[in-house]
Amino acid sequence: MALYLVTGGAGFIGSHIVEALVRRGETVRVLDNFATGRRENLVTVRERVDLHEADIRNLDTIRPLFGGVNYVIHEAALPSVPRSIKDPVTTNAVNIDGTLNVLVAAHEAGVKRVVFAASSSAYGDNPVLPRVENHEPRPLSPYALTKLAGEYYCQIFWRIYGLETVALRYFNIFGPRQNPDSPYSGVLSIFIAAYSRGKTPVIFGDGEQSRDFTYVENAVDATLRACGAQEAVGKVVNVGVGGRNTLNETIALLNAIFGCQVSPRYDPPRPGDVRDSQADISLARQVLGYEPQVPFEEGLRRTVAWFREA
Repeated sequence: MALYLVTGGAGFIGSHIVEALVRRGETVRVLDNFATGRRENLVTVRERVDLHEADIRNLDTIRPLFGGVNYVIHEAALPSVPRSIKDPVTTNAVNIDGTLNVLVAAHEAGVKRVVFAASSSAYGDNPVLPRVENHEPRPLSPYALTKLAGEYYCQIFWRIYGLETVALRYFNIFGPRQNPDSPYSGVLSIFIAAYSRGKTPVIFGDGEQSRDFTYVENAVDATLRACGAQEAVGKVVNVGVGGRNTLNETIALLNAIFGCQVSPRYDPPRPGDVRDSQADISLARQVLGYEPQVPFEEGLRRTVAWFREA
């Protein structure tokens, strides 16, 4: 039986990956420093995983956790474009130095493969849609730059050290457990929380900016596929649904789901935000056998249902 190490395994996406691995009967070790991850995210599997509180910025601390590991799913990161603009030094330390430490520890321990959570933000303001992996990266923020650097490190460790790596460019992942109570949270969780609390949702810009909103179950499926897909080794692969919705369209959908008629407040655009984003998922289909199973509106309904029950 394989041993999986999930860094950031108590976070939003990481905890969903951990749950899926446990359901499959895999042996799972979780590494998280709980800066943004939450212990309650693992409540359903706590007795079935090997949980370690550690920080990927400290190589000596994390080294022993890689012993015997077959697959590393590297989700640990300091997310958020605005946070990275406010504090680029910490973002750099976690997302670049930390990723390098994970790769070094994986290589030293003889890990078979590292799957890295990259980001569609690497494309930046490249005007061509949909985004294809060979498009020129044009990062607009320190966060985007750090995620791109992580991709390059992954490719270097494959080419030089023979450590199998796959970098998955996630496109705006959303779903249950995404924390809405931070200015750095994902827009959909913030919107849904505003509706649930009777507050006015805020849009930065005119609302016509668009995103390839991807329900977390789709991202988990692609990530687990990347652990075994031989054709994916050394590659950067988009993970989205291949569509896009504007924020104004999203507000209209939420009005329908909540059965109300809310008008958002429009504030000035934020620096570093990308105008439009949409994934070309041809490569994911080809090398991962990936096909998104949960469309945007269905994922939105599931997420609203979770927030109502939480």
